[in-house]
Amino acid sequence: MLSESSCIPGFETMITVRPGSHVHRLITVLGLAGEYPVRSLGVLGNERTLRALVSKLSTTQELRNPDTDERMRVKLLQMTGIGNAKAIRFCKGALPILEWIHPDAYGYYMAAFYNHRFPGGMAHRDRNLRVAETIGMHLTAGVETRAYLLPALQNRAILRITPDVPAFYLARDFKKITPAEQNKTMFTRIVGAIFYPGGCYAVYNTRNAAMKWNGMGEFKALHSLTELARMNAGVQSIDSAILLGESYDTALTTLLESDKNRRLELRFDGIYRHIYFVPMNVGGIRQFRLLTVPDWKEKLLELLFDPDVRSYNRGFMEYDASIGGTCVFSHLDGDIARLIRFREAMQTGAGSFEVLCFDDQAPFLREYLGPYITLKTIDAATVEAELGL
Repeated sequence: MLSESSCIPGFETMITVRPGSHVHRLITVLGLAGEYPVRSLGVLGNERTLRALVSKLSTTQELRNPDTDERMRVKLLQMTGIGNAKAIRFCKGALPILEWIHPDAYGYYMAAFYNHRFPGGMAHRDRNLRVAETIGMHLTAGVETRAYLLPALQNRAILRITPDVPAFYLARDFKKITPAEQNKTMFTRIVGAIFYPGGCYAVYNTRNAAMKWNGMGEFKALHSLTELARMNAGVQSIDSAILLGESYDTALTTLLESDKNRRLELRFDGIYRHIYFVPMNVGGIRQFRLLTVPDWKEKLLELLFDPDVRSYNRGFMEYDASIGGTCVFSHLDGDIARLIRFREAMQTGAGSFEVLCFDDQAPFLREYLGPYITLKTIDAATVEAELGL
């Protein structure tokens, strides 16, 4: 998606920073995140193309603004860190290019990243990269995440502030509202929140490690976010979170670690009733789009089951329909908190059980639920088409 350019080493041509191109998306995400992990370039588009583009932009190139025909000859990117912490940052001399993206992008970047200075601590760096990956997922999924385009949240009156389309607000922007909000969220692992018509999710990113929850910190973060949702979005309660992870192996490790926690009130399914695990890949981006459709849960169940077989949350366990004496459970939404409750009921009760899932979820579910559960896979494209995605 490079316009008027090539990524062949040694072949220099002008690169047009056109909206929708890889270079435009890369500049946009760096303007929001400050730095971006090399290992997660695939979230932003074709990984091979992006790696070649990053290599090219790490040397002096001529860039063109298609709106004004302004030209800039500059080394745009630099690399920092090693291994899993290897990341891309802007070269300082290239920062004016942010004004090509939006008039307010440069000011936002300078305010958020201490005038292009980055603290060197590993904990700070790790959080930066978690935030960057989360921004990349939202940006690619079409969720508005450009903070300089979003109306600022407030806590003075009950107003309708959030937009009528899915929008992602960073936790660091929550903290700017009042010092009290910073105290509530400073010890939490929350990265931000998605507001969408009719709902809100807290958003976490565990990368490639099992998620270790800070129980009281997360309760405080949930309380703070609920108040913000009530004051800004007309959402009265929040019981759901999205958990990003590198792959379903991360989801499995998180669930197995959770089984060891003897303080059930501080376990993640004690904090949030629903936790939707989203892998950081193409399938996860499609799942993001599903989770932000207004009234998506009811629409999905209507698509899957006839009204006369649905459970409508009746009964002693988590299931969605009863067909011929078999309890059918849908995991298409990736809700691992609900999955825990389903497995507990399945292990203690007699009967026949069946799980609906997408193809990429099946190996994870087989490992977690055991060899005797019946899995039925559904094509993701079919579901998306029926839901208008």
